Amino acid sequence: MSTAAPDFTEIAYDVDDRIATITLDRPDRLNAFTPTMARELIAAYDLADADEDVRAIVLTGRGRGFCAGADLGRGGSSFDPNDPQRAADRAETGTIGGVLRDGGGTVTMRMASLRTPVIAAVNGPAVGIGATMTLPADIRLAGESARFGFVFARRGLVPEAASSWFLPRIVGISQAMEWAATGRVFDAAEALSGKLVSRVLPDGDLLGTAQAIAREIAENTSAVSVALTRQLLWGMLGSPSPWDAHRADSAAIHHLGQSDDVAEGVTAFLEKRSPAFPDTVTGDYPEQVLPHWPQPPEDLSSP
Repeated sequence: MSTAAPDFTEIAYDVDDRIATITLDRPDRLNAFTPTMARELIAAYDLADADEDVRAIVLTGRGRGFCAGADLGRGGSSFDPNDPQRAADRAETGTIGGVLRDGGGTVTMRMASLRTPVIAAVNGPAVGIGATMTLPADIRLAGESARFGFVFARRGLVPEAASSWFLPRIVGISQAMEWAATGRVFDAAEALSGKLVSRVLPDGDLLGTAQAIAREIAENTSAVSVALTRQLLWGMLGSPSPWDAHRADSAAIHHLGQSDDVAEGVTAFLEKRSPAFPDTVTGDYPEQVLPHWPQPPEDLSSP
């Protein structure tokens, strides 16, 4: 069964076999990023995370590119906060630290707060926000034709979408600075050697491989376990001590150890059959183990 969300104009959203596939859908513009696309991506993440039938999300692009970066249709004023159109586009996003929120950051922070795992299948160019929007994904795969670029310094900007937090944690500070300071575009092989992606695949195998990983999650694991694991692993990246992880792990095992999912998982293993996990993230997620991550700051006027 496949479910399509109505009213999306710049992305496509489909659910099939417990996998939500979100496709950037402006192929005539290499899926260039717009405020409309940002709003639709956030809405799609909301849909997927609220749907108990969705166990994994695959993010990809339509056509020959993943995302060529921000749509620069307004020329030199494309990033000017005093530009009337930009101000109008950002009016719904609220402010942070007394300034309008970065539009790419509204998308990546929503992805970061998901309880559903995300697999990015990067096909063709992924430049600027096209690269940074994938950083909170849990798994990044690249097709052989993929090209990446953190090109902001070549446009007079800095890396956005909270990538100054995500990128060094994924690839290390030295590699992050090389890519960000030069702003050069690099190929999938370099992305693999720099640990930005975990696999490079023939273009024709990319989406099928991403969906196969998503299906393995959907068919074999507890939704509550995966949701809590996702937030533990990301949340502990900023912890100063392994004792924080030990404390959270202990609380998680204490609460999950009493759950129907753990009883079913152990019983299914002993009986040599596939498990049928009954618990749901909506009803059984142990909120007391780890507060919903990431927590917005107090001065964030709009979530």
